Amino acid sequence: MFLLPRLAAAAAVFVVQLPLSGAALSASPPPLIDPQNSPSRETAPRAGTPGAAAIVAAKTKELPAKDSPEQMRQRLVDALSAADGKSTGAGAAAKTLQIVNRREPASQPATAVRTAAPAAPPRAGAEPMALVPGSTARLAAVQRLDAERRETTHGAAAHAHGAPKWAYDGPSGPHAWADLKPEYATCASGQRQSPIDLRDGLKLQLEPIGFNYAPSSIRVVDTGHTIQVNVGAGNWIEVMGRRFELQQFHFHKPSEERIDGRRFDMDAHLVHRDADGRLAIVAVLLSRGAAQPLIQTVWNNLPLEKGSDQLVGAAVDLNALLPTARGYFAYMGSLTEPPCTEDVLWLVMKSPVEISPQQIAIFDRLYPMNARPVQATAGRMIKESE
Repeated sequence: MFLLPRLAAAAAVFVVQLPLSGAALSASPPPLIDPQNSPSRETAPRAGTPGAAAIVAAKTKELPAKDSPEQMRQRLVDALSAADGKSTGAGAAAKTLQIVNRREPASQPATAVRTAAPAAPPRAGAEPMALVPGSTARLAAVQRLDAERRETTHGAAAHAHGAPKWAYDGPSGPHAWADLKPEYATCASGQRQSPIDLRDGLKLQLEPIGFNYAPSSIRVVDTGHTIQVNVGAGNWIEVMGRRFELQQFHFHKPSEERIDGRRFDMDAHLVHRDADGRLAIVAVLLSRGAAQPLIQTVWNNLPLEKGSDQLVGAAVDLNALLPTARGYFAYMGSLTEPPCTEDVLWLVMKSPVEISPQQIAIFDRLYPMNARPVQATAGRMIKESE
């Protein structure tokens, strides 16, 4: 592919220069290079080395009489490849075009040739160059084939970039996440994955989580996997001697976490990050009961389309999403969606928050199931506050 532009450049030198009358070659493509500004080239082969013209001439004798145009062009590419770094003078270019003229079927429709713009008048003192019969039409055909090859390659690359997106079911579900992209490999190879079934925890006198939430602006986003709420700055938690800033919270149905095997109707994950980039996620379990005011505000501002967002006009008090009793489980795990990054501190609230059946039904219309299956505990320590 990279040698075809060299063929085009060499052939363009032999396009006839029209007189100052402004006449045009209607069947020829516009010049691809300016011969006066093209890089300098050797005019003779190195001593003891056959020139490009000789190599191409030799290759001509090898062309089978019944070569298709595509096979013939490929052989031309091979011939020019053999001549790489050697003479690219008039003899090689002329011989190449003669091969095209001889092997290209004469019945090729003229409509396949791009119409050219009027040729530029010759420079003062320049002599008209010799025209190899049929070279302009053949050159256009070679250019067309080269463009088709580039388009085919680009299409293949685009198909590769269009790898299936991860999902919660079907062929791109959790069992296949690690195979979708190399960066998702941890979803299968990780040893501290989430969620888990929280049981047999060490009951300890854990320090309370310091929630420092204040009324804030929020923006509701439909990510295509869940409903996510991006939160303004100024909300954080303090736990285990570190401070984590709240980034966003989102929802899963049913709950991803289980407590002694029990699964809840939904859950909310409040994602925090500290100054070093470490994550702490507070999981709030949601159980069927009375309507939840903050969640209703989020539902009232759902975007109309996936991938879009909507700003909520009034500030929202995020404390309304937390349970009154603040006991919790703590363990080290991972993100519950690709790329399944580990070293995430999980803080799962022991007491659920109520959500109404109508509110559950609204989310169910959008995402009836978006929970990753429970992962192996693999001997991890689970702490439980008394």
